[in-house]
Amino acid sequence: MRNKVQLIGNLGNAPEVKAFGENGKVARVGIATTERYKNTKGEFVSETTWHNLVIWGKQAENAEKLMTKGAEVLIEGKIVNRNYEDKDGIKRYISEIKVDEFIMLATKESRH
Repeated sequence: MRNKVQLIGNLGNAPEVKAFGENGKVARVGIATTERYKNTKGEFVSETTWHNLVIWGKQAENAEKLMTKGAEVLIEGKIVNRNYEDKDGIKRYISEIKVDEFIMLATKESRH
């Protein structure tokens, strides 16, 4: 089995990009995916899930240039779990998607 994720969704914001080392960059951004289905009463229901994306290196540079709030994007990557201690000493757990590739599908403006 492989740890592989593919999602199509809309960006919640432009990516937050940080530089490190000589040429390193990391971008973080949230993506919303929405599933639409009929419930047991026959009513249409929309359910939105937010995912945290982490993009490294050259792809982070591309994300900084291309990704804008509301744009539709296809991403491919893998799920990464990590933990840390917050300022109060409480252990926190985070699941993120480490993006290997992304394709911009539409900007918010082009869909109207």
